[in-house]
Amino acid sequence: MYVCICNGVTDHQIREAAASGCTSVSELTMRTGCGSNCGSCLDMAAGLLEQARMARDLPLPVLGLAVAA
Repeated sequence: MYVCICNGVTDHQIREAAASGCTSVSELTMRTGCGSNCGSCLDMAAGLLEQARMARDLPLPVLGLAVAA
């Protein structure tokens, strides 16, 4: 899905940027151009970036138990 129509940035590209270590909307704008024109996409882009970061940072304590067993 296109998030930033002005620059043709998709949700997939935002998730890729997050996986590559992008941590803020301003960094996302520098990497992809998302939000650099009209800015109407910034709320959605911020939400997608946060979701992707939370999924990546999700602690998995079960893995620690599997290693111990």
